[in-house]
Amino acid sequence: MIRLSRMGARKQPYYRIVVIEKARARNGRPVEVVGTYNPRTNPTSIDFKRDRVDYWVSKGAQMSERVGKLYSKSAAAPAASVA
Repeated sequence: MIRLSRMGARKQPYYRIVVIEKARARNGRPVEVVGTYNPRTNPTSIDFKRDRVDYWVSKGAQMSERVGKLYSKSAAAPAASVA
């Protein structure tokens, strides 16, 4: 599963986008860290290792609902800035 893992201090969230077994805890040991998400910057900063995400999805990993939205949002952002 590809999902968010919360980092940062209290009331200062920062997230890692991780590949992790579905049964593990939210902040358990991940298989691989494939990106970061910081909602506190303006605009929010989203960084993906796109090749690794595509690799894990091809191996059967499912994205959480939120990660799927962030992934599609980050794919649209570079295209919008080029135009």
